[in-house]
Amino acid sequence: MANKKRGNVWLGAAGIVMNSKGEWLVVKKTYSGLKGMWSLPAGFVEGNETADQAAIREVREETGLDCKLEGMVGFRTGILKGEVSDNLALFLLRPEQENQLLTPQENEISEVAWKTPYELKDDPNVSAMIHEIAERAIESGLLQMEQMEPGEWFGYTSYKLFYKK
Repeated sequence: MANKKRGNVWLGAAGIVMNSKGEWLVVKKTYSGLKGMWSLPAGFVEGNETADQAAIREVREETGLDCKLEGMVGFRTGILKGEVSDNLALFLLRPEQENQLLTPQENEISEVAWKTPYELKDDPNVSAMIHEIAERAIESGLLQMEQMEPGEWFGYTSYKLFYKK
């Protein structure tokens, strides 16, 4: 399962992009276990960037939206099939311009939309992580969610999600 480029320790970054209406920017990927489900714009951190820079880059690549960093709001860590440490830093981002045109990344993203946490919480086609985060208000402090199941299709043998409350 280890990837030649990434080895057996992976670091990804995701952006929770929130606009002035309190809506979150979400994407539907065309691949992976999240195919066809609303998820956060995310991807792997490259060797020449910090995790927050990667989150901003991934949002721009996947949606065409330029953002600025507000802060780190969470960290998810898990072990895939007992052999790969899969880690994701979650950053709160704000759009540089509210009315910027959203453009799905060709071949990777089928749809981009602004949705409220209420819409995401009640939608069956959202990632488990978004569903859990949407149910909780983002206030202050990192906490660990216990007994959270990310979905069988990924094959995690260990999984934790830390979020800001």
